[in-house]
Amino acid sequence: MDTTRLDLNLLATLEALLLEQNVTKAASRLHLSQPAVSAQLSRLRAIFDDPLLIPARRGMTPTVKALELLPPLRAALNQVRTTLASHRDFDPAQAELTLGIAATDYLQAVVIMPLVIRLRREAPGMRIAIHNLDPQQLAKQMEGGTLDLALLSPKCAPPGLHARHLFDERYVLVGRRDHPQLRAGISLEEYARLEHVVVSLDGGGFATPVDDALQSSGYRRRVVLSAASFLLVPEILARSDFVALLPERLVCEHGDSLRQIEMPSLADDFAVGMVWHERTHGHPGQRWLRDVIAAMVGMS
Repeated sequence: MDTTRLDLNLLATLEALLLEQNVTKAASRLHLSQPAVSAQLSRLRAIFDDPLLIPARRGMTPTVKALELLPPLRAALNQVRTTLASHRDFDPAQAELTLGIAATDYLQAVVIMPLVIRLRREAPGMRIAIHNLDPQQLAKQMEGGTLDLALLSPKCAPPGLHARHLFDERYVLVGRRDHPQLRAGISLEEYARLEHVVVSLDGGGFATPVDDALQSSGYRRRVVLSAASFLLVPEILARSDFVALLPERLVCEHGDSLRQIEMPSLADDFAVGMVWHERTHGHPGQRWLRDVIAAMVGMS
């Protein structure tokens, strides 16, 4: 192979094509036109004497040689990116950087929203793309570059990612400020008689592990609403006599209209952390952002 015909841009194009398996998507990823990427693919095919990607029903399918090329190609390009980043001082006030962060709706509200507001003051050139968390796709999204960071319970994180604990969270029983039946020391029997809202992120579920815990004690609660998002629930509670078990930090955002009380033994506490891929581990801008998030949630 004549390596003088290769340049870094061609290798980056090859990486994008093998990851996306679609010329249009690869062009969008690289911020290039589709004809430019098609021309580079033709050059790559000539250099490697292999079609690399062949048309398929949906997009393109990599050849055997292409699949063999991908791991060492990604490792080499990631090393180049890390080397360049480590030799460049990071100034958040001057940096131009786009990052993808995935989180549940609850963590988007209590972590990412205040983060974005803070970044406008300290790093106005930094852009954040918020993604809904999909644990099953998380490893692929991070490896492929769609995501740079994810906020979630560490036990739900796929193996092989870097992780950092952020805070421990607990559920509290919440209702409107002047709810007639909501009081400290409420019994399980009184709790079960209330009208409850549950959150089913998959949609449509009316039972949670709380119902299993209640059943073991001989009680069954009245679930009248299943919401697909945590963010809708505080407003519903403030306008009704419904109650719900919600993460405490989310309730703090609605302190004037809601009342919270502790309900021990029903919902387990859980940890919240952030995870990231090796490809972003050494990037100074990424490190800075992770430190900002850790410091921010530690003060709240």
